Amino acid sequence: MISDIITTVGWIGVVVFAISGALVASRKELDIVAFIFYGTVTGIGGGTFRDLVLGHAPVFWVKEPAYLLVCTLASAATFFLAHVPESRLKLLLWLDAAGMAVFCVLGAEAAREFGFLVAVTCGVMTAVVGGFIRDMMGAEVPVIMRGEIYATAAFLGAAGYVLTSTVLPRDLAVLIGIVMAFSLRALALMFRWRMPVYRRKPGRSPEELGL
Repeated sequence: MISDIITTVGWIGVVVFAISGALVASRKELDIVAFIFYGTVTGIGGGTFRDLVLGHAPVFWVKEPAYLLVCTLASAATFFLAHVPESRLKLLLWLDAAGMAVFCVLGAEAAREFGFLVAVTCGVMTAVVGGFIRDMMGAEVPVIMRGEIYATAAFLGAAGYVLTSTVLPRDLAVLIGIVMAFSLRALALMFRWRMPVYRRKPGRSPEELGL
């Protein structure tokens, strides 16, 4: 039961992130090959990083090439349908939130045997790597570097999953972790919540110091 749910959730996460990658290509007005490249790299990026960190070889999409096919189809479909949403940026942000919520739990689940700290760290990294690569390829500032509540939401989801999985059925814990991560990210998007950033004290800039 739990393996079926995790597998299903994994497919959903890959598709959602693939579409988000293809949407970046649409904003750059690129061709269909670029759509497929952006979508595939984004879709499999986080899971690939997770498998490499945990020493799982070959990585998941080598064992199951169907993931590549699904990323290709989702990205190609986005090429023909990207004009439909009124705001592609808004759609990108919400799809990215959904993908992040799924992958933070999948990453934590994969590393659960190594303890809380490692599992949560793996969950956060799995959640942010795909979007980080996508944004870098699109010559955009990665979302985790904009002061947005993103990695924090991934941490909440991963931690929520690991903690609840010790007292609840793991399939229920998976859903709880996803909902926790997505809810925090959704609230941050709706109310424009941001993380506090470091502010340099007056008189400390290179110009003011005569450097």
